[in-house]
This record gives sequence, structure tokens and C-alpha cells, in this order.
Amino acid sequence: MNTKMKAIIVTKYGPPEVLEVRQVDKPAPKDNEVLIRIHATAVVATDPQFRKGDPFITRFFTGLTKPKHSIPGDVLAGEIESVGKDVTLYKTGDQVFAACAMTQGGQAEYICLPEDGPLAIKPVNMSYEEAAGVPDGGLGALNFLRDAAQIQSGQTILINGASGSVGTYAVQLAIYFETQVTGVCSTSNVELVRSLGAHKMIDYTKEDFTKNGQTYDIIFDAVGKSSFSQCKNSLTQKGVYVTSVPTLDFLLGMLLTSKSKGKKAAFVAPGLRSSSEKTKDLIFLKELIEAGKIRSVIDRRYPLEQVVEAHRYVEAGHKKGNVVITVEHESK
Repeated sequence: MNTKMKAIIVTKYGPPEVLEVRQVDKPAPKDNEVLIRIHATAVVATDPQFRKGDPFITRFFTGLTKPKHSIPGDVLAGEIESVGKDVTLYKTGDQVFAACAMTQGGQAEYICLPEDGPLAIKPVNMSYEEAAGVPDGGLGALNFLRDAAQIQSGQTILINGASGSVGTYAVQLAIYFETQVTGVCSTSNVELVRSLGAHKMIDYTKEDFTKNGQTYDIIFDAVGKSSFSQCKNSLTQKGVYVTSVPTLDFLLGMLLTSKSKGKKAAFVAPGLRSSSEKTKDLIFLKELIEAGKIRSVIDRRYPLEQVVEAHRYVEAGHKKGNVVITVEHESK
């Protein structure tokens, strides 16, 4: 029986080259854990930030002087290979998808997770590659729209960065919540975002949505390229501005508008929610996916050994949907 596995290892902050493929000990599940044979993971937008420890504030979560988790990776999809003696929710052979942002470890051949962790049976109509990105972009989009923006049927919403991982899920969820959706992206991604259901499109290379006179009940910046002060005039009287990348301007706006009955800035930290809340949301997303309401967009696939190239591509800031890492296993 093989007691080793391949994993991406990071021991210091720096450029993509600090990521190495190494043979490490294969984990063994504790009594309350499941051992997952990972088939796919993803390089998400925050991965390059965590790898660099930049912005510095991220180091309060990832380690002040060096990464505290040696194996990176926020998300995964795979098959349960074995279970601890106290596990009742899952069995060997179950196909699952999971979020592991708080502990990392997704970019490897195997991972152990507690059965009550942010883990669920993957959608039957998705491959491992398609399912791997959902616990990042799907969970994030759901939390920002439902919890921060408190989205309601009949509202108008503008999604800036509609072609990214969070953005592509946000467009589809906003349609599910019965809102009128305007997507903002570059020329090359207009047709993609339209195919996801957006009612109107704005090509940011040709038009500035903050200066066209249109107003929205919700502006969701899924890429952190705008600011609350820039977007304030584009909000309706009780409109809400939500961003996935909180800046100083945004935090100040939140503070100043927290008691306001007018325009507001709002934020949630999806990664800091409880495991049980994340699991409920994964099951909710699974049901929407199986009902045909949401699909995944995959831009590129890289093998585990090419994670450096994957990081370079994601860091360039032009990815569409998910950048997936496929994990090949030589033997059982």
C-alpha cells in the first residue's frame, strides 16, 4: 500500500516558483474524518495573494512570516477512499466536493476532512473538474448576493467582473433570484456572460457604467476594480454596493452607511462562515446545479505538475470562470 502522495508544497512567500511538487506522507483519517482521493482542484483568485502574502493583511490568516499551511488549495472534488470509525454521514465511494479555505490542502492527491466539515455529495450532472470550483465561486457569489446584498425578486443588479469565477456564478444566481441582470466584462467575454442569462451587457472597454446615468438596486463588484464612492451615483436611493475585495474606501463607506436608510456598502467574509452554514449552501448549490439552474465555466485545465503556470495565468487577471487543476493518480 502506497503511504506517499504528490502534493504542492509552499514553505515561503514569493513568486509562482515557490510552489513545488513533492512526495509527502499520505494522511490517515481520524475517527471523525474521511480520506478523499482528490480528482480536481482549482487555482482561485485569492491563491496568488496567499502565495505572496500580499496584501499584508492576508498574513493575519495565512501566517505572518511564512505560510502556515504547507499544502495550498481552497477547494476540491474527489472520491471518499476510506472513513474513520465514527463517521456516519459518508461512506467509501461517495463522490464529494468541498471547501477547505481555512485549512488549505486541496492541491494534493489526498486530503482528510472532518465529516461535518464544509463537504457535500457533488452534483450528479457535473464532472469532478466542473464541481471543483463551485465551493469557491459558487459559495462566494451566494453569500455576497443573498447575505450581504439581501437580493430580492424584481430588483436590478449590475455585476462587475461578470466573466470571472465569482461573477459567472453570480449572474446565474441573480437570474435564479428573479432580478434584472446587467453584466460588465471585456469584449471577448460578452457572449459568454450573455449565454449565462444576463439581460444587458456593458463592455467596460467601451463604456464606464459609473457614468452612463443608469442606476441599480445592487452593484456587485466581483473583482474589486471599482469603489463605493465611484459607484454611489449609480445606486438607487436604497441601493447596496457589495464587493468581494474590501478596500479602505469600501470599509469607510460601510462604517459611514451602517445606520443609513439610504445607499449602503455591505460585505460578508464567506471563508469565515461556519462549516455547517457552508455545507447547507453547498447542498443548496448542488440542488440548483442538478435542476439545470447553474453551470460551471472552465477556462483552462492544468495538471498538478503545472501549478506554477496556472498561478501565472490566474495572476494575470483575465481568467474566465474557473482554472482547474486535474490530479492524476498512478494507482489505487
